[in-house]
Amino acid sequence: MADDRPNIILIITDQQRLDTINALGFDYVDTPNLDRLVHEGVTFRNCYVTAPSCASARASLFTGYYPHTTGILKNADTWQHSWVELLNRGGYHCVNVGKMHTFPYDAKCGFHQRYVVENKDRYLEGRYFYDEWDKALRARGLVKQQRELYRKRADYDQCLGAFTWDLPEETHSDNFVGDLAKWWLQNHPIKKPLFLQVGFPGPHPPYDPTPRHLEPYLDRDLPLAKLSQDDLDNQPEAFKGMRVHNTEVDHDSVVHQLNPTEEQRLRQRRHYMANVTMIDEKIGELLDTLEETGYLDNSIVVFTSDHGDCLTDHGHSQKWTMYEQVIRVPLIIRAPRRFAGGRVLDGLLQSLDLAPLLLDWANAPVPDTFEGISPAAALDGGEWTGRE
Repeated sequence: MADDRPNIILIITDQQRLDTINALGFDYVDTPNLDRLVHEGVTFRNCYVTAPSCASARASLFTGYYPHTTGILKNADTWQHSWVELLNRGGYHCVNVGKMHTFPYDAKCGFHQRYVVENKDRYLEGRYFYDEWDKALRARGLVKQQRELYRKRADYDQCLGAFTWDLPEETHSDNFVGDLAKWWLQNHPIKKPLFLQVGFPGPHPPYDPTPRHLEPYLDRDLPLAKLSQDDLDNQPEAFKGMRVHNTEVDHDSVVHQLNPTEEQRLRQRRHYMANVTMIDEKIGELLDTLEETGYLDNSIVVFTSDHGDCLTDHGHSQKWTMYEQVIRVPLIIRAPRRFAGGRVLDGLLQSLDLAPLLLDWANAPVPDTFEGISPAAALDGGEWTGRE
């Protein structure tokens, strides 16, 4: 008997805040393909992550447990297991293309195949792990743009991590991941139901869109929250210390400024939004490829991010705080065979709530110890008020 369980396509960006999707009311960013998902799927406007950093948040999503339960509290904490193992045992063919942030980076975590891309801003030499992107750049004789090179710029400490990708477009990490996912779909027909996780490295810094994607944003007006001295003065001492630390240590090629100019803030934000648009373009191509290869008709497509980015709001760089800009992320689920789209829901949920939902849809066992709470009732149109 044919296995008619749905394919599950889980698309995760890195460091994408909620206010980056045009169809959700943020008309200063161009996202026609994410807009399509909003119109065809159900969007949760109040999805909160469980931690303000990559590995902790991702481990929660992929285990169904909070960080204080997993013990994965920071990047490079060991993380080698996930609920993907349950899909694997249940007959799904499980593939990862791009970023997961497991540790070790190539831990199986239940996947049959992993095409790992983790090294967006890691040093050129001396690493113990070369990812697929590193290998592709090396094979083409290209030197990757990252902080060792950016540090040579005279204006490096004034850029707030905003640069342009000046190598061939297809070699940018986000384009590379999108193209690799398309290649897999076009060349690896699988009769089993498919679980495909696509992890885009952006818009995590360096904020490095291609010139083509940046051009429409160069003079674009973007909203900027005013920096309040009262806000800065009343932050916890740890936050104050972190602000200073980020001016001294260039995490991910970002040298923070305690008092950035409006132009510096706008420039950073324009590069960030352009990177979102670049990823959106690849998401559109991925959806087209799913349709062309016959996967889309019986697929559940989920889009989300691991956490957001302050982008100098509240005077902070990147993540690591619990401000809304960091912990509130987009979550869109498209499954036209299961429920009507075009709905935006305001109830509260967390990213780990995807764990019981997706396992249930795959007819896989859902551990009764999960701390995630399935929002299935919301998607089915039933009574749902979300978490309290």
